Amino acid sequence: MRIIVFGGAGDMGSRTVEALAALEEVELVTIADRDTDKATKLAARLGGRVKAVKVDAADPPGLVAAMKGHRVAASALGPFYRYEKTLAAAALAAGTDYVSICDDHDAWQSVRELDREAKDRGLRLISGVGWTPGISNLLAVRGAASFDHLEAIRIYWAGSSADSGGLAVILHTIHIFTGEVPTFRDGRTVMVKAGSEKERIRFPSPLGEVNTYHLGHPEPLTLPLRFPAVHTVSLKGGLVENHLNFLAIMLARLGFTRSDRRRQFLALFMKKILPPLDRLFRGLACSGIKVVLEGEKEGQKRTVVLEAAAPMRELTGLPLAITALMLARGQVSATGVITPEAEGGIDHEQFFAELAERGIRIFEK
Repeated sequence: MRIIVFGGAGDMGSRTVEALAALEEVELVTIADRDTDKATKLAARLGGRVKAVKVDAADPPGLVAAMKGHRVAASALGPFYRYEKTLAAAALAAGTDYVSICDDHDAWQSVRELDREAKDRGLRLISGVGWTPGISNLLAVRGAASFDHLEAIRIYWAGSSADSGGLAVILHTIHIFTGEVPTFRDGRTVMVKAGSEKERIRFPSPLGEVNTYHLGHPEPLTLPLRFPAVHTVSLKGGLVENHLNFLAIMLARLGFTRSDRRRQFLALFMKKILPPLDRLFRGLACSGIKVVLEGEKEGQKRTVVLEAAAPMRELTGLPLAITALMLARGQVSATGVITPEAEGGIDHEQFFAELAERGIRIFEK
């Protein structure tokens, strides 16, 4: 099988490339990145079944040409609010199954517009299989089996600037702290202010307690499609470094993140100052996910909590690699634009078994 990884020289994509290159069943891994120097060095380190090509996300014909000849296109190329639909559409044109780690709710909504065409072509476009969304959605599926009646799914994540300093991650963080974002409450989708309704949540060691807020991820939009009887699906996240949560909220409130140009300028500035801030505040290079499910089992109220903690590139890059393999092996039967939790999509038992083989443990209580 041949798999191409867009953004494969970056923080997250490089972990995907490493995981794929370690498997004999993968005939070729192509690192598609605009940073040809990093891509070439990574390919040289990993050996003869890995090659590097230069791509420009603003060149759709070039994306299509790069994808042709590959069984699956995997994307870690962010920010996704800028590039996701372009890459998914290129996969359709190339006749290639597609999976990404897209974590922007508006980007996922734009990809949904390709569903009919993807079904007509018998192709699979899975937008959002990383840490959150991805692990979060499939933990919800795993936990739902413990209920006769599932009422609420509450997702929390904790990240750290010390865990990833990539420009795309910074742009994503600025984006999700800006404006209004979706949540699902009382059986319907509503928009709430990003950075609102703070909750202090305890995550697995070594993270501890972290402030979390409503932020712009896709799970409140996608999980009600799989579980139409739930009345609540919420997504709250936050940075371990609470001073950065405060800074992100204040900058958004003051309008510094209102336009793409302002976000780009701010992200470049933050990329320069974050490393010294991490050293000053001793930033923790770890991230976490916590999914809380509430409902009934045999007439009794029940709560199930599933959680994990690991470096961000493991939590994000490994799910992308595992899902790309499932697509390449023909293990995803559904066609069209598929959410991680969709029936006929990703087998959550196999997914978590493969994560465990690669060192990520899920804790349940």
